[in-house]
Amino acid sequence: MAESVVVVATRREGRGSQRAERLRKQGRVPAVVYGHKEETLSLSVSAEEMLAVIRRKAPVVDLQTDGTVQKALIRELQWDHLGKEILHIDFYRVSADERIAVTVPIELRGTAPGVTAGGLLDQPLHTLEIECLAINVPQSIRVAISELQLGQAIHVRELHLPEGGKALVDPDAVVVHVTAPMAEPETAEAAATSAEPEVIGRKAAEEGEAEEKK
Repeated sequence: MAESVVVVATRREGRGSQRAERLRKQGRVPAVVYGHKEETLSLSVSAEEMLAVIRRKAPVVDLQTDGTVQKALIRELQWDHLGKEILHIDFYRVSADERIAVTVPIELRGTAPGVTAGGLLDQPLHTLEIECLAINVPQSIRVAISELQLGQAIHVRELHLPEGGKALVDPDAVVVHVTAPMAEPETAEAAATSAEPEVIGRKAAEEGEAEEKK
């Protein structure tokens, strides 16, 4: 079961850009929670607290409002143009026993022997869309690469997902692999050297033609 992360929210009255800006100056972030055919609530949460939640990569939180707690998925985050300040958050209500689709980051662990041997580590997939119980949503999918040799790959079907979870992408998709380094491009000097015999042969032929004319 994924670790529970509590976010304390306060109801907010009214909407509009000016009210939202005042909240942000107070260190709060405007938010809404909706879903499950219940009333949409306008809330505000601590900006500092939400940044800590995001650093922990917790997609589902226990949203505490007016003394009640409900599971909620962080459905959307709106950032400023610098990507530093959260402008707005959409929370979506979920049940503990509800299966939901979420995208979680993939976290590589260890050092691949194939890289030590001179190979290049390539990670085509950095996130993975999965379906699982709301209470089992992981902060990340950890992938051990400590046995990955040159020319080997780890596929989606080989990942360890939360209990009852399934990947919503091609199971044969490559998550990470170690490839051989590309060959060095031919240098201009090497190209000139490879062309030299042709030049010598042409010169010899020209000299032969000159001797016949004498």
